[in-house]
Amino acid sequence: MKKTLRQLQTFMFSMIGITVVLVVLFETDVLPSGLMATEKQTEFLLTTLMELLTLASVYMALRLFKFDKVHQELVTLKADGLRRWGLIRLAILLLPMPLNTVLYYLFMNTTFGYMAIILAVCLPFVYPSEARCEAETES
Repeated sequence: MKKTLRQLQTFMFSMIGITVVLVVLFETDVLPSGLMATEKQTEFLLTTLMELLTLASVYMALRLFKFDKVHQELVTLKADGLRRWGLIRLAILLLPMPLNTVLYYLFMNTTFGYMAIILAVCLPFVYPSEARCEAETES
């Protein structure tokens, strides 16, 4: 269980680290920002897509372990099931975060920034602590 816990925490903190590095690179003008600010139609389409993706991600990540199939695998497989479904749950939340961050700096549209913040606010509810991991693998 400890190995699984470390893998989940490593994935979570590495994705957060990637997002922070992106912010630093854009804020220090190493990467140029506002490159696509004039592309309003593309911005609208990407905003709509990312809003839907972010809302679906939050819902799925918070509800994933409640689904019967997933819960049964967590209870029967313990650490292996937790590694598989825990990584899926964290990926659902954490993969859109750097994408929203990059889109924020490309379009300079605060909607993308707020969506990245919403995903970050959800992270404490799925943080892979030892107590949470043990509780989720029990029936």
